[in-house]
Amino acid sequence: MSRKTWNRTRMGVLLGTAAGALALLTTLPAAPAAAQEDAPATTAAAPQDATEIMKEAHLNLFYAGDDGSAVVEMTLEDERGKTRSRKFVMVRRDAEDGGEQKYYTYFLEPGDVRKTSFMVWKYQDKDDSRWIYIPAVDLVKRISSKDKGSSFVGSDFSYEDVSGRHWTEDDHTLLREEELDGKPCWVIESVPKSKDAFAKKVTWVGKEHMLPLKEEFYDKKDRLERTFLAEEIEEVGGYVTVTRRSMKNERKNHRTVVEFTDVQYDIGVEDDVFTERHLKNPPADVVGR
Repeated sequence: MSRKTWNRTRMGVLLGTAAGALALLTTLPAAPAAAQEDAPATTAAAPQDATEIMKEAHLNLFYAGDDGSAVVEMTLEDERGKTRSRKFVMVRRDAEDGGEQKYYTYFLEPGDVRKTSFMVWKYQDKDDSRWIYIPAVDLVKRISSKDKGSSFVGSDFSYEDVSGRHWTEDDHTLLREEELDGKPCWVIESVPKSKDAFAKKVTWVGKEHMLPLKEEFYDKKDRLERTFLAEEIEEVGGYVTVTRRSMKNERKNHRTVVEFTDVQYDIGVEDDVFTERHLKNPPADVVGR
C-alpha cells in the first residue's frame, strides 16, 4: 500500500467513518485463518532506522499529493514584539516522491514585496535550481546553492526551509525516544555530509503522523541558532498537513510564523507554470485565487 493511499484511508478511520474503515480493510492483505483467530490485535512495528524515519518525515511534509497549492500568511515578529506580514500563493508539482519537484511562489502583500516571485526546481542527485524575480529592479536572479541558507524575503526561514532539505544530504543518528508536549517522538541528529549553513540539526519526529514536530539548528560551536515548530496539524484532502509552523532565530530573538489556508492537493497543476517566463508574468489561475 502506497504512502498516499495510507494517508487517505487513515483519515477515514480517524474520522470514525464506516467507509474509511472499509477502505482500510480492503487495502490490507488477508492473514491466514489461523493467524486471524490466534494473533493478538497489534500494530505494525515502527521503523527504527534514523534515515528511514527522516525520509518518511520529509515525504509527508513536502510531498503530500502529486501536486498542491495554498495561500500562505507569513508574520515576522522582532524582539520588541513589532510585527510585519507577508501574503503569497505557493504552488507545487511533483515528478515523483522524494525526487524531482517544482515550487512556484507569488507574493500578494505588502506593497514592497508584491509581484515578487520565487521558483525552485528540486533534484534528487544534484543541487536544486532556484530563481527569484525582484520587481523593483525588474530582475530575475539565480540563487546559487551557496545561498540556500540565506533568509527567505527577510524571514527566519531560509530558502532551503521553504522547499525542504533532502534527507540524503545528511547523516542521521537516532538519539532517543521521548515525548514532546505529550506526543511520542523519535529524536534524531542530522549532520551535513559536506560544509553547510548549519553544523547539526536535531529533529523530533512525531510517531503518530511521521512529521517533524520540532527542529533545532546548531552552529559548529554547538550553539542553538534556530528552532522550528509544527504548531498546528490538520487532515486536508486525505493528507496530514502542518497548517501553522514557526521558525525562531534564537540569537536575535526574532520569530516568523507561517499559516496555510485554502490548501488543495491533486488539482492538476501544469508543468508550464514553473518557467522563468512566469516569474515576471505569473499565470492568472495561480495568482488570481
